Amino acid sequence: MRRVFEEEARLQRLLDVEAALAKVQAELGIIPREAAEEIASKACVRYVRLDRVKEVEARIKHDLMAVVQVLEEACGPLGRFVHFGATSYDIEDTATALQLKEALAIIEGRLIELARILAELTERYAELVMVGRTHGQHAPPITLGFKFAVWLREVARHVERLRQARERVLVGKMSGAVGSMASFGPKALEVQRRVMEALGLRPAEVSTQIVQRDRYAELVALLALISCSLDKFAVEVRNLQRPEIMEVAEGFSATQVGSSTMPHKQNPVTCERISSLAKLMRGLVPAAYENVPLWHERDLTNSASERFLIPMSCIILDQMLLDTIEVLRGLRVYPENMERNLRLTQGRAVSEAVMLELVRRGMSRSAAHEKLRRLSMRSVAEGRPLAEVAAEDPEIASLISREELEDLLDPKGYVGLAPQLAREAASLTRTELGI
Repeated sequence: MRRVFEEEARLQRLLDVEAALAKVQAELGIIPREAAEEIASKACVRYVRLDRVKEVEARIKHDLMAVVQVLEEACGPLGRFVHFGATSYDIEDTATALQLKEALAIIEGRLIELARILAELTERYAELVMVGRTHGQHAPPITLGFKFAVWLREVARHVERLRQARERVLVGKMSGAVGSMASFGPKALEVQRRVMEALGLRPAEVSTQIVQRDRYAELVALLALISCSLDKFAVEVRNLQRPEIMEVAEGFSATQVGSSTMPHKQNPVTCERISSLAKLMRGLVPAAYENVPLWHERDLTNSASERFLIPMSCIILDQMLLDTIEVLRGLRVYPENMERNLRLTQGRAVSEAVMLELVRRGMSRSAAHEKLRRLSMRSVAEGRPLAEVAAEDPEIASLISREELEDLLDPKGYVGLAPQLAREAASLTRTELGI
């Protein structure tokens, strides 16, 4: 990902656009064919060196014009046809689309790899029962595979969003100083269509001096949204890695050090890095939104921030995806601790099951709810299993036997369709993404 956004790679993309423009203009009889051939042959960083471009830019204070001048120098007399009819951002924005085309392919590949790992984990742990938690408190049980299935479908939605956004983001333009195409003459639309076709991009339907920045704002917001999901996964692993829970944990190598002073520490540092980078990713969104409202047919207030926004959002998210893949590949799972935690509340986490059975046997729902609420509080206060406390209640005892109470309050018997839902989510995602 870093290579996509290196200065020399950016320069080559600018030259690729200049070469494509010259070739198309020659095909349409706008410039001489020999000029296009010369421009195309010299439009590479071997001839248009980055150090020379920077030298010219330092003198003229215009980055794209520096590229044009150095390419002209390389082409000799035929260089006068370089950049013919174009404005700077015909080249700049189209080159950005070429970079983003590469970047989004990398991100999609990472997301699909993440989905593949999550699908495997979903299937492997579809039946492994664990405590469900709401508000940080024990709730009815789920399975670990079910938890992974929820994450899996979230990743699948991100792949779908990315593919949809690509249609709006990967666009270029050849429309001149204000978008009217006047500088390209009567064949302007054909010039734009053919240049974008040659570069594998869609032409902007209509533009000003620039491609409109709602496109980039959507992209940065999407990348930030993906980062929020990765943050969510990391936070969950961090929480479940607490020593008092310890149901899953990120990998920790034999030589890894957790603390400079506490030798026992095994900190979830990769998950914490994911969460840290997510804060930065979310912070990029406001600037991307601020770049949408520009003066008239454009001003330059978007330019400086975009030089950070676009590469940073792609590079940071790529690192987060690599980290998440590493965490899930090396994830440690502790079924024995899940079993222990299932029993911590002595049946209270599945009090709902008894409540619903009382309703089935004639008690009003509100009365059943209140009875189980009070009995659960008594179970906590006396440190006794809920089944034992509930069996002492005459009204419950008249409706449900002690043996039935024990069965109802067995957390492993109250996972509902969690295993089935997990497997179906994995199957659906494998079909959708071809993994």
